[in-house]
Amino acid sequence: MNATVGVLLLICLAVGTVWQLSERKRKIAEAELQRTMQLFDVSLEVNSTIQKQDLLAQIMETSSRVMNAEASSVILVDEAKGELFFDLALGEKGDEVREIRLRIGEGIAGWVAQTGQSVKIDDAAQDDRWSSKVAKRVDYPTRNMLCVPLVSKGKIIGVLQVLNKRDDAHFTDRDLQLLESISSPIAASLENAMLYDALEKTTKAKERMESELRIATDIQMGFLPREGLQAAHESAAAETRAYIRPAREVGGDFYDYFRIGENKLFFALGDVSDKGIPAALFMAVTMTLLKGKMAPDMSPGELLTSVNRELYKDDSTMFATIFCGVLDVSTGSLHYSDGGHCPPYLVRENGDVEQLKGKKGLPLGVMDDMIYADNEAFLGLGDRIVLYTDGITEAEDRKQEQYGYSRLHERLKRELASSQAELLERLVRDVDMFANGAVQSDDIAVLVVDRKRFNM
Repeated sequence: MNATVGVLLLICLAVGTVWQLSERKRKIAEAELQRTMQLFDVSLEVNSTIQKQDLLAQIMETSSRVMNAEASSVILVDEAKGELFFDLALGEKGDEVREIRLRIGEGIAGWVAQTGQSVKIDDAAQDDRWSSKVAKRVDYPTRNMLCVPLVSKGKIIGVLQVLNKRDDAHFTDRDLQLLESISSPIAASLENAMLYDALEKTTKAKERMESELRIATDIQMGFLPREGLQAAHESAAAETRAYIRPAREVGGDFYDYFRIGENKLFFALGDVSDKGIPAALFMAVTMTLLKGKMAPDMSPGELLTSVNRELYKDDSTMFATIFCGVLDVSTGSLHYSDGGHCPPYLVRENGDVEQLKGKKGLPLGVMDDMIYADNEAFLGLGDRIVLYTDGITEAEDRKQEQYGYSRLHERLKRELASSQAELLERLVRDVDMFANGAVQSDDIAVLVVDRKRFNM
C-alpha cells in the first residue's frame, strides 16, 4: 500500500513538473507573441506616414506607449557639424529645445551616437555621461532612461530615448531589448522620411527658383524696348532695332534706345559680368540710371561718368561693359562713349565695313572715379552702325573655335542690302550654324541703328 502511495506521489510530482514546464513555456510563448505583435504594431504605425514631422511625433508617441514611459524623444545626427539636434520638440518649451545642439559624445545621447551602443540607466543624474542641458531648458527631471542608436544601412542617423518608466518602476533588460527591436523599423522609416523631406524641399526650392526666374525674366524684358524706334527730321530719319537671347533664363545683356528732344536718338548696348538674378538686378539699376540721368545737354561720356559713380561699390564684384551714343538725326553727327565694350561696326552705304575706334574707358562699376571720354564719328545717309555683345564674337563650335571678328565682318558685308530685321535674323542664324549645337555660355545681343533719307 505504501508502495502504491509512493508511486502515486511520484506520478503527481511528475505531472506537476510537466505542467509547470508547460505553463512556463506557454508564458514565454505568450510573451514572445506579445513582443512580436508590438513590433508589428510599431512597424504599422511608423510606416503610416512619410512626412518627417508627423513621423517623429508618431515615433515619440508610440515609443512612450510601448515602453510604458512618461516621455520619448528622437535626436537626429547632423553629420556635417558633428552634432545632435532636436528636429521636433513638443510642449511649451519646444522652440527652446530645438535650439539645443549636442556635440557627438556629449551627454548620454551623444555617447550612444558616438559608440553605437545602447544603454539602460536607473539613475540618470548619477551617471558620469549625464548632461542636464536639455533638462534645464524644459524643467523636466529625468529619473531613469533607455537610449538606443537608430541605425539605417550601417549608419547612425539618430538616437531614440525613452524617459521615466511609469509607476515609479525601473526599465528592465527586456525593455531595452524591446526598444532595440523597435528601433530597426523606426530607423528605416525615419531615413525614408528624411530622404522624402530633402527631396520635397529641393523640389519646392527648384519650383520657387523657377518662379523667381520667370518673374525676373519678365522684369528684365520689361525694361527693354519691345519695338523698333524711328526718329525723324525733315531731311533724314534714324531707325533702330535690337535682338537679345539670354544663355540662361535671366541674362546679363541689355540694350536701350529713346529720343532726346526732336532730332537726337540715344542708344546703348551693355553686358553685365554675371548671369542670373544678380545680373538682372544690376542691369535693371543700370538701365534706370541711364534713362533717368540722360539729359539733352549731356554727352555720353558725362552720362557714363555719372552712372558709374552711382553703381560703384567697394564690396561689389559686378560690372558691365557698355557702349552708348547720341546720334543727331539731322546732321549725322554721332557722339559716343565706350566703357570697355566690343567695338561696333560702321557699315557704309558704299559697302565699306569698319570697326568704330575711339578712346575706351573701364566697364561700369570697376572704378569709382573713372572719367569716361567722348568720341565723335559721322553717319551719312544710308549708313548703319551695328552694336553687339561678345556672345556673338566669342560663340564657340564643338572644337572651341570662336566665331570671331572676321566672320562678323564678312556677314555684315553680305547683308548690305538687308533690312534691320533680316540682318538680325541672318546674323544670329549664322552664329548658330557655326556653333553647330555646341552649348553656349554667354548671352547674345545685337543693336542696329540706320540713318536714312526721310521719306515718310
